[in-house]
Amino acid sequence: MLRIMHRLIGITGKYKTRIRASYITSFIKGIMMKIPLMLSFLIISLFMNGTMDKKKCIYLGIVVLASVILEAIFEHITNVLQSAAGYKVFADMRLQLGDHLRKLPMGYFTEGNIGKISAVLSTDMVFIEENCMGVLSELVSFIISQSIMVIMMFMMDIRFGLLSLLFVGVFILVGNLMLKSTLKHSASKQECAESLTEEVLDFAEGIGIIKSYNMLGDKSKKLTDEFEKSCKDSISFEIDYTPWSRALNLTFAIGTSLVLALCAYLYNIGSISNIYMVGMALFIFDLFVAVKSYYAQMARLTVTEASLNRIEEVFAAEELKDNGEAEISSDVNLAVPEIEYENVSFGYTDKDVLKNVSFKVNKGEMTALVGPSGGGKSTIASLLARLWDIETGSIKVRGKDIKDVKLGNLMDQISMVFQRVYLFQDTIYNNIAIGRPNATKEEVEEAAKKARCYDFIMALPNGFDTVVGEGGASLSGGEQQRISIARCILKDSPIVILDEATASVDADNERAIQEAISELCKNKTLLVIAHRLKTIKDADQILVISDGQIVEQGNHDTLMRDDGVYAHMVSLQS
Repeated sequence: MLRIMHRLIGITGKYKTRIRASYITSFIKGIMMKIPLMLSFLIISLFMNGTMDKKKCIYLGIVVLASVILEAIFEHITNVLQSAAGYKVFADMRLQLGDHLRKLPMGYFTEGNIGKISAVLSTDMVFIEENCMGVLSELVSFIISQSIMVIMMFMMDIRFGLLSLLFVGVFILVGNLMLKSTLKHSASKQECAESLTEEVLDFAEGIGIIKSYNMLGDKSKKLTDEFEKSCKDSISFEIDYTPWSRALNLTFAIGTSLVLALCAYLYNIGSISNIYMVGMALFIFDLFVAVKSYYAQMARLTVTEASLNRIEEVFAAEELKDNGEAEISSDVNLAVPEIEYENVSFGYTDKDVLKNVSFKVNKGEMTALVGPSGGGKSTIASLLARLWDIETGSIKVRGKDIKDVKLGNLMDQISMVFQRVYLFQDTIYNNIAIGRPNATKEEVEEAAKKARCYDFIMALPNGFDTVVGEGGASLSGGEQQRISIARCILKDSPIVILDEATASVDADNERAIQEAISELCKNKTLLVIAHRLKTIKDADQILVISDGQIVEQGNHDTLMRDDGVYAHMVSLQS
């Protein structure tokens, strides 16, 4: 348990001093809690001895009142120092996680880790934030309170002290056994939560396909099975925890009863006075409350270790290295290729995707990537933007190896337009302004006009201030695509990666999107993933990609004369 507390303190960073300061205030609060009880015993003994007077009564009353007020003050200070710090710690941690996720390779998000990230954000961080950070100082307070109670028992009679100490030992034994049991279940409980989150996300994202193929029964069963598994795991946790919780309550009851029985016996044989008998009646029901409360809180902390493990696991995912110091020059040197791939090989985990790919793209040229699905076209384009890092070979932009270039500087050179568009749940204006956040309103509107989306935006109820649904759900596919092109036009990067944006839109939108793309591509170097071969007849070079290799290379006329793979693909489409 000390290890868990140490790990919790370890994640507090710059708030560590505040957390530790809360231990001091909690220590004082623990003492203040017991002062009224001790003074009550003193007051009763003075009355019973007949030595109480008005002056003593007033003084003692003032001390009792002061201790109650001080307890409230120190409790408030403790909450401000610790609980508030806990929320700030996780506010900072969420920002750090966002920054960390931004730097991870795209492969991390395709390995079933989405459920883990969601569970970390929605379950683990929230649990620790709400249940654990405010408990640390309480544990200190419980330890102090229990120590004071045992000391008071020794002061009254050594036999009371020894019996109290014995039962505190029994509490510790039972409590530690309970914690071992709950620790065993906590990891599986959190893993079950992660699995359930992933299944819910999968079901929600695929609901359209599920309904269209009338698979609600099959997919619902899978989701229901996850809920049942989560339910069984939670019940199993409670079944294992409940006997230990009852054992703690039983220890509390037996310990209290035996101390009271000893007190009655000693009073009966005349070994203690009636004053101590009354004092024991005051103390007895508060004697083991602190240690009982301590273990009740610690049981909640057992889930914390599994939560911390998962949080640390996400943070431990290796980021793309961004230690390059070079910057891509804005000066154009026509003697140096704008883009150059040299013996590039790459694979996802154990699957090879690209093998020794080499080609050059000059400034202002259009290079098209064509070939069968799964050949590696999208991977080639993604590697240019360092969504993954290559294993062997090099990729250069204007003569600079992209691994030696600051990632931010590299991304300034590249705009990307893909078939699958994602718009954030925000205003249309802000979705376009992502391309260049410091752009003026006039520049954003001009980009919208060039992307052929200004007219339909102004026809919306709130114009540019219209909030689109998450993912752009409130707009048609063609409208989403034009907004994505508008933000690329606004960014105005010299290199454009284009996954043929008209491949999955209707004829009405296709013309507007083609016009928008023409505006985007003016005076730009283009890397185009082509699906409709008629759109790339005028490309400066065409690369036919198959099984991760360039099997043909040339312009349209050259490749048609060679009568190879490209010519066969054109024939099939015709």
